Amino acid sequence: MKPLFYFIFCFSFFAFTQNDIQLQFESSSDLEAENIFGVDTFGTLYYSDKNQSFYKKSADTTISYANFQLGKITSANTFNPLKINLFYQDFNTVIILDNRLAEITKVDFNTLQDYKNVSLVSTGYDNTLWLFNQDLQQLELFDYLNNKTRVRTVPIQSQILNLKSDYNYCYLLTEQYLYIYSYFGSLINKIENSGYTNMAFSKANLILKKENELFLLAKNSTSIEPIKTSDLLINQFLVTNETLYIYNDEKLRRYQLKSQ
Repeated sequence: MKPLFYFIFCFSFFAFTQNDIQLQFESSSDLEAENIFGVDTFGTLYYSDKNQSFYKKSADTTISYANFQLGKITSANTFNPLKINLFYQDFNTVIILDNRLAEITKVDFNTLQDYKNVSLVSTGYDNTLWLFNQDLQQLELFDYLNNKTRVRTVPIQSQILNLKSDYNYCYLLTEQYLYIYSYFGSLINKIENSGYTNMAFSKANLILKKENELFLLAKNSTSIEPIKTSDLLINQFLVTNETLYIYNDEKLRRYQLKSQ
């Protein structure tokens, strides 16, 4: 009887402690965009169009930035609205913009003495960028004002999928693992990738995508919990604190993450 009792007890405890994460629909808005890069806590939206112009749209104002010589915007990090970075992979270049989308700095990795072939870029603390050096297969924390690499990780032996960061953490998703680093480059955790292909990050939450399903990795947790999306078609997605945004068919839908 004792083994049976312990089994029932452990199963009940496990079931009780699992989070049931629901999506509560809040609003929907029309938007014609090529890529959605960010939504801040005030509802300011950052996106690009088919002509590769970059937009910052608030409730009463829309401003834009364009650099057609650099081609397609590969990624944009809007975590720090005073230092927005746009990455143009075809030209191996990053443009840093201020909150009015005026150009602050241009970082051309082709012209550096320590040449870097960069495939992913995200924002670090101070005047730094997290970047993945494709030739060395290493994640680097690069000081773009002093043209100095502050940190290099050990080489990554897996296909790189995505990179997200803020002032405190850096998340590198590969085909084999999700790597979590501190702001100064120490490896905090390494979680096996069970099929995740994309991710979105904001302060407390990391959202992972597998096929057409979403999963939540909360801050300071190693437990990845499924989110009940009710068979939503998920094209692009973002997270801002406890709010999830899903963009599809020129509709930007806003949901609240609810833990039951």
